[in-house]
Amino acid sequence: MTWTPPAIGSRPVVVLGAGVLGRRIACTFVAAGYNVHIRDPFPSARDAAIQYIDENKQEYAKFSSGRPDADITDPFGSYAAFEDIQSAVQDAWLVVEAVPEKLELKISTFGELDRYAPPDCIFGSNSSAFKSSLMLDQVSAARRKLVCNIHYTMPPTIRTVELMTDGETEPAVFSFLSEVLRNCGMLPATARKESTGFIFNRLWAAVKREIMMILAEGISDAPQIDALWEHMFQARVLPCKLMDQIGLDTVAFIEDNYIQERGLDTKLTVDFLRDNYISQGKLGQKAGDKGGLYPPSSTLPSSPSSATSVSSDSVAPEITQDLYILDVGLGGNLKSIPEVATNGKVLLRSAQTGKITPIVTGLPAPDGIDVSPALGRIFWTNMGANVNAPDGSLLSADLDGSNIKTLIASGTGLITTPKQLVYVHDTTTGSDKLYFCDREGMSVHRINTDGSNHEVLVQRSPENGTQRDLTQWCVGIAVDVPGRRIYWTQKGASKANQGRIFRAGIDIPAGETPDNRSDIELVLSDLPEPIDLELVRSDSELEDGITLYWTDRGEHPRGSSLNCARIQDRSLTGRVEEEARKEVRIIARHFREPIGLKLDLGSNSAFVTDLGGSLYRVDLESGEKRVVFEDDGCYTGIASLRPGV
Repeated sequence: MTWTPPAIGSRPVVVLGAGVLGRRIACTFVAAGYNVHIRDPFPSARDAAIQYIDENKQEYAKFSSGRPDADITDPFGSYAAFEDIQSAVQDAWLVVEAVPEKLELKISTFGELDRYAPPDCIFGSNSSAFKSSLMLDQVSAARRKLVCNIHYTMPPTIRTVELMTDGETEPAVFSFLSEVLRNCGMLPATARKESTGFIFNRLWAAVKREIMMILAEGISDAPQIDALWEHMFQARVLPCKLMDQIGLDTVAFIEDNYIQERGLDTKLTVDFLRDNYISQGKLGQKAGDKGGLYPPSSTLPSSPSSATSVSSDSVAPEITQDLYILDVGLGGNLKSIPEVATNGKVLLRSAQTGKITPIVTGLPAPDGIDVSPALGRIFWTNMGANVNAPDGSLLSADLDGSNIKTLIASGTGLITTPKQLVYVHDTTTGSDKLYFCDREGMSVHRINTDGSNHEVLVQRSPENGTQRDLTQWCVGIAVDVPGRRIYWTQKGASKANQGRIFRAGIDIPAGETPDNRSDIELVLSDLPEPIDLELVRSDSELEDGITLYWTDRGEHPRGSSLNCARIQDRSLTGRVEEEARKEVRIIARHFREPIGLKLDLGSNSAFVTDLGGSLYRVDLESGEKRVVFEDDGCYTGIASLRPGV
């Protein structure tokens, strides 16, 4: 007889266990529009799970496509916590158990579920150690066709979910669950037969096993193993650090299952781990000052308990400033193409919590952003719904995204596709100004922070007579107030090595106009595709000038990079380009079309965003880049603000 999937409607998904992973599993379903019940016997765990979903469901929704029949006015599912199983599961269509890894407990739990859950309800075990076939002792024969493993890793950071049969599972259950999981933004994979460790955990177990043997034989240590791994695979998740995060006692317990099943030797693996670490309380991150494979003085990477932070750096400085990040709206979180004109967002990453929250939504392709601590305002550009029409706009808001004001309205015809924007307090004139480039408008602009006194400072003319002359498209902007100059990038055609950087006086020379000013100087040419720009001037460098930093979204190997160059401060001559090119240095490369750039000179680093959905922190000296977070967004501008400033 053909199996019929359970009717979902308002029926809940039930998650048994409100711990670190259980609450994340619940949040994936809530964010996709499914109603959820969480069952845990401990009140503190239930309260913590509800709080976690309250604080993180917006973040999870960024990578969720949502259930097809979700209410567009309220895309989130409802959620509630329960103390007893019977009340939680009486109308469930799916139950995922995430209770402690004790086989006896899982067997009795599945027995209770079989008694209280509806006949069409699917049971899934999140166990990483036990096959679901081992949990069937108290499950009826009819139900066994609806039991399987549903193994999550650690959403939202790692969104893989592995499905596996109990040996009797109805095959159609896997295609049904896979579709539901994809709606939740997960990456489902189905093991074709029973396998201890599923698919990935078997690979991971082999890695852990070899690491234990390398350590036991005295060949190397954890930092050196991780350093090699990181360099070889350009990885941000490092094996020894991850073992410390998981807990060395858990690592040993999981390995015991492989030992028992395969008859493996224990001397150089779990025996070594227990004798040298576990027996001394050196369990890893949860052991506090006792440490683990890494000594307690080492700073471990951010725990997966953080909703978005994915740093793999053991020594990177703490991020001490709030970060404002623009999602242009073109990423994987775009649920339908017609919504592209309203999918842009201003996001705030809190320095205190590391959480990312949308503070302004519904924007038409935002691109450049900056912040004024003195004014308590953020300012940003929107490219508009049609990049070929003059429908760009410039807005501002309070630091929390409230009190939005329009400085240049869309449809006024004043700007076409405004790009990078910088706020400048001009100490010479005492004025507060915003400078920005207009890409298709082929121009550089300045305006007061209240929207008055809008000026065009530079107007480029298309050499081919059309707006589509990409060599004249102005994108990035930086202002040298002491030197009284502006610098800007002109990107050129995509991947064409036509990019250039220019500079001119901060004011138009007397008697001249934006399109005929005589003080424009070429600084660099033949760049892959330069985008956003920053500069640094030191009081001790008045003779040697400034350092320019810029992102480049062009072709590899020179493009998709972060770059810098030393530039003369004095008036440039025909030799400037040759002299500047000698100083050009690629700081870091292999981004996914980098756009946004914000220097953090206090830590000698830079924040870089890319269209691939990542925020990086880059060491300006070594060029080492670290992922702060990544998801299905598509990121452009970035600005920073130190709390309390």
